[in-house]
Amino acid sequence: MMQEIKHAFPVIGGIAVLVLTIGISACTKAKTNTEQATSQKVSRMNIRFDIEGSAQPVFVRLKDSPTTQDFIKQLPLTLELTDYAATEKIAYLPKKLTSQRAPKGHPAKAGDITYYAPWGNLAVFYKDFDGVANSLIYLGKFDTLPKAFSSDRPVKVKISNISK
Repeated sequence: MMQEIKHAFPVIGGIAVLVLTIGISACTKAKTNTEQATSQKVSRMNIRFDIEGSAQPVFVRLKDSPTTQDFIKQLPLTLELTDYAATEKIAYLPKKLTSQRAPKGHPAKAGDITYYAPWGNLAVFYKDFDGVANSLIYLGKFDTLPKAFSSDRPVKVKISNISK
């Protein structure tokens, strides 16, 4: 009887390894499919800026993050962006955005659209920022930065979600 158990043990062990291998393979495939869906979601996260007085809209490709998702929930928005420090245009949002899982800062470059958490404002950079701005959260980047943003005059914009 003991010898029968000894011979059956390798067979049972082999079956267990096979079942585990199939289970791991299925989980890996499911994860890969989820990752593909996520990457497709990121590439489709775009918003549209319609600038008052301009016939051409401009587009921003967004990074997928909790802060960006929170921003999208507030769209559509009409804002007046005013000049700040001859580097960026800013406007206060109706409601503050989450800063969950956000990095401590961002080295803003021209064309970046960001959120400054302490003040609760949207910031569009038309010049590079020298250094890393603490509490600045990157949301995305303009495909083409509009010239209207480079002047010191306020710019009225309507921002809408085109990713639906």
